[in-house]
Amino acid sequence: MCTAVSFTTKDHYFGRNLDLEVSFGEQVVVTPRNFPLPYRCLPTQDTHLALIGMATVVDGYPLYYEAANERGLGMAGLNFPDNCRYFPQVEGKDNVTPFEFIPWVLGQCATVAEARALLAHTSLVEINFSDQFPLTPEHWMIADRDETIVVESTAAGLTVYDDPVHVMTNSPTFDKQLFMLNNYRGLGTVPREGTFGVDLAEYSRGMSTRGLPGGLDSASRFAKVAFTRMNAVCGDSESESVSQFFQILNSVNQQRGLVEVAPGSGKYEITIYSSCINTTAGVYYYTTYGNHQITGVDMHHCDLDAAALATFPLVEGEQVNMLN
Repeated sequence: MCTAVSFTTKDHYFGRNLDLEVSFGEQVVVTPRNFPLPYRCLPTQDTHLALIGMATVVDGYPLYYEAANERGLGMAGLNFPDNCRYFPQVEGKDNVTPFEFIPWVLGQCATVAEARALLAHTSLVEINFSDQFPLTPEHWMIADRDETIVVESTAAGLTVYDDPVHVMTNSPTFDKQLFMLNNYRGLGTVPREGTFGVDLAEYSRGMSTRGLPGGLDSASRFAKVAFTRMNAVCGDSESESVSQFFQILNSVNQQRGLVEVAPGSGKYEITIYSSCINTTAGVYYYTTYGNHQITGVDMHHCDLDAAALATFPLVEGEQVNMLN
């Protein structure tokens, strides 16, 4: 499972935790403007906006987990089991396969408003990338510095939700996740008045957050990261903003041993990586489960008019700054 966040200080920041039990050779990938983007049901886009994000490159094609384009729009795909449905091709629609969806949107949209207009005539069709890489059930968060939406393809069709809390996790559907925040409407960041008519001591700081969920299920992570993001206090500098963004994601990190994917399997879901994209500047930052040092890639240090992908393998292994 995973968690995605949009966060704005002076610049706009967008990113996610990837929580899985296995890695697929992901790396930071820059798709320049002149890299041809072929589509299974639509003409190839020979030119488009440049993208930077995390992807697995298969047969020369970037299968993006999340990315942002050079105009500041971010998009992430998260696991959406049980609820997700894809469809046969629909006449009169732009039929896009889910593995093409991120390049399709980010290659041509600069804002959430433009993405909404594109989605009005888009249908997600059930065509696998290959036998080795079948489709996964996903839904998507799309954000610019001002607004965020969630896109879900279910049995009811393609639905676009406004996302006023600027976070997304996994199942159930987004409308139900948002409704469940009502369960935590009494939480706060400052001590509250007692309600029993007797003098009750605040025996610990943070008691106004008591009841905030700490589980690793998607509903608990949704509430926890929404509360954390909403109340996060941050300066406008790049170092403060990036640091605080990772702190927000760290509030719902998954540690090896806590979530076994099947009884007796010995396989555990972990936060394989956390990402933070400064979509304003086009800089992709990340940490991995085994390396907490923040590593960055600047898309503008690449040739954005090139016709070939630029790839950056992940820096693995803990980086320790010894002082003596």
